[in-house]
Amino acid sequence: MSTKDSARDSDTRQAGSLRLAAGILAGRASASLIRAARAGGATTVPGRVARFLIPDLLPRLARRLRHGVILVTGTNGKTTTARLVSALLAAAGHRPIHNRAGANLPAGIAAALVGGAGVDGRLQGDVGVFEVDEAALPGVAEAVRPRAVVLGNLFRDQLDRYGEVDLVAARWRRALDALGGATTVLYNADDPLVADVARGRTPSRTFGVDDPDLRPGAVLEHAADARYCYRCGVPYVYRTVTLGHLGDYRCPRCGVARPALEAAARAVRLAGVEGSSFTLASGGMALALRTMLPGLYNVYNVTAAVATALWAGVPPEVVAPTVAAFAPAFGRGERLHLDGHPVHLLLAKNPAGFNEVLRTVLADARPLVAVIAINDLAADGQDISWLWDVDFELLREAARLVVATGRRREDLAVRLKYAGLVPGTVVVEADEGRALVRGLAALDPGQPLYVIPTYTALLRLRGLLTRRGLVRGFWEA
Repeated sequence: MSTKDSARDSDTRQAGSLRLAAGILAGRASASLIRAARAGGATTVPGRVARFLIPDLLPRLARRLRHGVILVTGTNGKTTTARLVSALLAAAGHRPIHNRAGANLPAGIAAALVGGAGVDGRLQGDVGVFEVDEAALPGVAEAVRPRAVVLGNLFRDQLDRYGEVDLVAARWRRALDALGGATTVLYNADDPLVADVARGRTPSRTFGVDDPDLRPGAVLEHAADARYCYRCGVPYVYRTVTLGHLGDYRCPRCGVARPALEAAARAVRLAGVEGSSFTLASGGMALALRTMLPGLYNVYNVTAAVATALWAGVPPEVVAPTVAAFAPAFGRGERLHLDGHPVHLLLAKNPAGFNEVLRTVLADARPLVAVIAINDLAADGQDISWLWDVDFELLREAARLVVATGRRREDLAVRLKYAGLVPGTVVVEADEGRALVRGLAALDPGQPLYVIPTYTALLRLRGLLTRRGLVRGFWEA
């Protein structure tokens, strides 16, 4: 290389460094302005600003993470799983950079990196843990070239945005093909569709639930989305069904079956909204775990997170205490007290997740008093036909009062009518604040109130509670 070429390269690097500094400064300045104006948590705008100035911000910052990036995706459980992975890595001495507020599109991930970067582009963390929107996975994976991708599950969700689960699976398959063998895939082997995406890839690790006594019988609920073998089209035969279409399955024609579990939750004991306990078997170890996260769906989330942490080298002895101390993320089993009553916030945004929330609360509360808030904004999905696939019939004998609120409260009320709830059990209330008041007024002393919202309805309800000083902003929780 000539002296002139060397000088030109040096100038180019300097200009690139200055441009990166300008992008980070602009992003951080926008975050400061948003927070000073109390206009939100600045979870995405700083990323948009920085990426406008530095289009290749994601790869440039991600490759500076000494221990690389772990991506967590799936329909349900991304936020909880990614948070717990981050907590486990931190307990092991790492310094994760993490989009903990759940901003899981490229701008949100960029905002997390900008927030963890100095003006010189040096990161204050050594590993990235990012939850990623299932549709955004291909683009983010291409940009950050992750060390690991965690595939949780695939259920129908926001059909107008994502399309059917097969389309999402096809996008994931192409994304993993493009990554090649440098990325480890950790996947939920209990989900036939996820397993079909990941089967045969190396390196890979499997996780799932292995407890035939958990839910006797092998009957798929009608919210199940992967009933048929993806190779020969005949219905799977299940030895056990855990939730939705997840379980221990095999195809009676071609013999494709659930892959062997390398991390398995066994001896699961569910305790309603109080959490659960189980033994996680992995690599010859048996870790006794107890979690305050409610429901079987969170047994999957904890199993996924612990399997990922162990793969990343987290010492087993830090796992159980970290899991036990891990509190639910905002709205994912979050608990507070209001007017002398415990209040449980349980996000539900698709049939499979909603059914699990209903089963979890009904394990605790009969008769049940609940506020259900259904919105149809872009972040919820504008098609709400999925309400007809939720097993609201479970409430028929168990509900004392359901307050229907949110933009699609009337649609919910119609669905509950056809679910057979006793007349007078369902009331419709347009104002979310008054909906909470009506729910609280129906409770016996000390009885809990269950609040089950879709995503944007959760943000509105939490906004009301934040203004009353009962919870912190979702970006701080």
